[in-house]
Amino acid sequence: MRRVVRADELAGAPVELGIPGVTASARPEEWDAVESTHAADLVGNAVHFVALADAERTVVVDEDEPDGSVEPLADAIEKAFEPPYRALAVRQDGDVWSVGATRVDVVELPAAVEGDAIELTSVDGNVELRIDDSDSDLELPALSEIGERLESDYAVRAERLTETTWVVDADAL
Repeated sequence: MRRVVRADELAGAPVELGIPGVTASARPEEWDAVESTHAADLVGNAVHFVALADAERTVVVDEDEPDGSVEPLADAIEKAFEPPYRALAVRQDGDVWSVGATRVDVVELPAAVEGDAIELTSVDGNVELRIDDSDSDLELPALSEIGERLESDYAVRAERLTETTWVVDADAL
């Protein structure tokens, strides 16, 4: 059984899970997996969620959906790959849903890091860190390591999920 948590129940959670191309982020989305499945208990027409790779099989849902209702969506994606991932599901007809997911990293950052969104960029060796759209001098090695894996210029975006847990996407520039 999965542990399902609504995003607004988590300390420090952003209002949205920032699904690129669907919510506030302007970055175009490329799905790592797209599946279709039946999910009879969902009440809305779209649902955003993040699945964590923890022992409880935690799924953090942005919308207010009934307990267990997103499980068929997560099960469908997990035929393609294991968590962690970020997903968007959209009702197609009746209880038929399409769900797309992208792999993400999940990191622990110190609770003292303020804000809900971090962007770390490195271009030609010039590294810039912005927290909630303000420049910062903090050093966050966990995010730098993710960017450096790309072996090129990079952009790393992190969104707070809990007080210390952050969901991270990274792209080569």
